[in-house]
Amino acid sequence: MVSEQKTLEALQRRASLNNAGDRDALLANPDAIDLPLEQITANRVFIAERDGAILGFSAVLSREDGETELDALFVEPRLWRSGVGRLLVEHCAEVARAQGSSLLHVIANPHAQGFYAAGGFKMIGTNGTRFGVGLSLIKVL
Repeated sequence: MVSEQKTLEALQRRASLNNAGDRDALLANPDAIDLPLEQITANRVFIAERDGAILGFSAVLSREDGETELDALFVEPRLWRSGVGRLLVEHCAEVARAQGSSLLHVIANPHAQGFYAAGGFKMIGTNGTRFGVGLSLIKVL
């Protein structure tokens, strides 16, 4: 999967730029699109594929409080609303449960609030991010 790092970053770029509210900030800050190699080599990145084609990916991180953070979730824009994102979140929730977490946390883009709410996430606050306010959400596992 290390060899797929650039492919996954390109997918992240396509998905991110497809969100009109983020496009200008991302074009001005191309370094914001980054999938750390350490996440890949630590087996914290999960890829959805069909017939050898990458449909999307997610990444999780362990938190200091013992819970799990959904650190990345990106799906090919042409496949939005097809269930790929939901399946990736479900897989991350299973990984989190297996490592003893009772919550899956995410700092979400406000544009994705509806997606996360439909998946059972609840808003617990907001967090400042590099590009503005992010929504602090949790999903009880």
